[in-house]
Amino acid sequence: MDWLYTLSGFVVGAIVGLTGVGGGSLMTPLLVLIFGVHPATAVGTDLLYAALTKAGGTTVHARRGHVDWRITGLLACGSIPAALLTIWALSHLPARSEAVTHIISFSLGIALLLTALAIVLRQKLQRYALSHADDAAHTRFQAPITLATGVVLGILVTVSSVGAGALGVAVLFFLYPKFPAIRIVGSDLAHAVPLTLIAGLGHWAIGSVDWSLLGSLLLGSLPGIWLGSHASARVPERILRPLLASMLIVVGGKLITL
Repeated sequence: MDWLYTLSGFVVGAIVGLTGVGGGSLMTPLLVLIFGVHPATAVGTDLLYAALTKAGGTTVHARRGHVDWRITGLLACGSIPAALLTIWALSHLPARSEAVTHIISFSLGIALLLTALAIVLRQKLQRYALSHADDAAHTRFQAPITLATGVVLGILVTVSSVGAGALGVAVLFFLYPKFPAIRIVGSDLAHAVPLTLIAGLGHWAIGSVDWSLLGSLLLGSLPGIWLGSHASARVPERILRPLLASMLIVVGGKLITL
């Protein structure tokens, strides 16, 4: 079974490298629906998987000046307390109970549907925001909405391991339409590392991390991300992203009905 986990890590890593969509959107439902991993264990393991794989990318972006630490800080001020409170709430539920399974599966399904919408509508949202970028209201509410976005992401990511990538980027593109895309991606990535690390360690504390599974996934995903990143220029994004969004809608609908 370990080699199948490693192969899955490679495939997911390659797709992440091709599309930039967070691995949680793909890895967690794959573990739950294909391999039958308990949703809580899938989420906890994937959170630490995300923290480790995104740390290297964050280092590169930070060295090149692609991280806006003010935006990252605002997101973290909302997401970190929200993640800790969510872990505290989960710790008071019976471990691996039917209630926990339903909450996580349903939240994961909702997160996947939102991610699919973010993939499809990102460019439209950005164009709309650009047309209103000089409005006083848009500028005035940037900081509090960024903070509130952090709160929502903190809860969603801790429960489902999904949201720190495509959803976070879509909201930041809407809030800061004049920022270069690389700066938006770098800032969101820098925020995702502490969020997924703290949420993942929280899941470890309540017994929801499989370390052997984590090692197998990393063994495949790291070369997969490298290969996908180098092949991304050859794959038409206008075809790949709608296909990926359609897949997430189908999988999200399946998880909601579990």
